[in-house]
Amino acid sequence: MSNLNTAEKIRIAVTRSGKTMYNVAEETGQTRQNFSNKLKRGDFKESELRAIAESVGCELKISFIDKETGEEVG
Repeated sequence: MSNLNTAEKIRIAVTRSGKTMYNVAEETGQTRQNFSNKLKRGDFKESELRAIAESVGCELKISFIDKETGEEVG
């Protein structure tokens, strides 16, 4: 799943959770339209990603990976 972009990962997580995009938008304090626009642009703040993860019962992991070695930093 690592080759997927953020919006694709969100869509998969929402589907697996059994919720609708509308449910997740509401639970994260967004309108359905705003949430949909952000999915199209792939434009989410870290705090929004954390709220989405919480809504769909997932843990959010953000990593920095060294491009030369492929190792996770820190």
